[in-house]
Amino acid sequence: MGDWKTAALPAVNAQSRTDTVSPAPPAGEMVQDGSMSAEDLENYETDMELQLYREYRDVVGLFSYVVETERRFYLANHVDLQARSADGEVYFDLTLQDAWVWDVYRSARFVKSVRVLTFKDVNVEELPRNEELAMPKDVDLGN
Repeated sequence: MGDWKTAALPAVNAQSRTDTVSPAPPAGEMVQDGSMSAEDLENYETDMELQLYREYRDVVGLFSYVVETERRFYLANHVDLQARSADGEVYFDLTLQDAWVWDVYRSARFVKSVRVLTFKDVNVEELPRNEELAMPKDVDLGN
């Protein structure tokens, strides 16, 4: 399986390539055939990752757990992790409810339910509750 950054990119049709090499266009300009330069593609990926980080920062307070698997990073409000065995091999059966998926190529990152089966490590951490958002216990609200 390829790198996760390239997994969602379309395959290049070898017949559409030419044997001649033309100089790269200045940064920010499209190549004549409408494709992007390598620098433009890298800038696009950087912008997408920054947008994803900002979304993460905005939603992390809505969740109770951070879950990391070999392939994905999740935020979730309910986590069920079970160690299972089959034919002498131990694997993990992970079920998440009310989750958010860190995936730059995914348009809908909020998911109702996720199930992951893996032989690799799974890390589950409970997020600390932000005490600043809690209502003070001794406040008279005028009742």
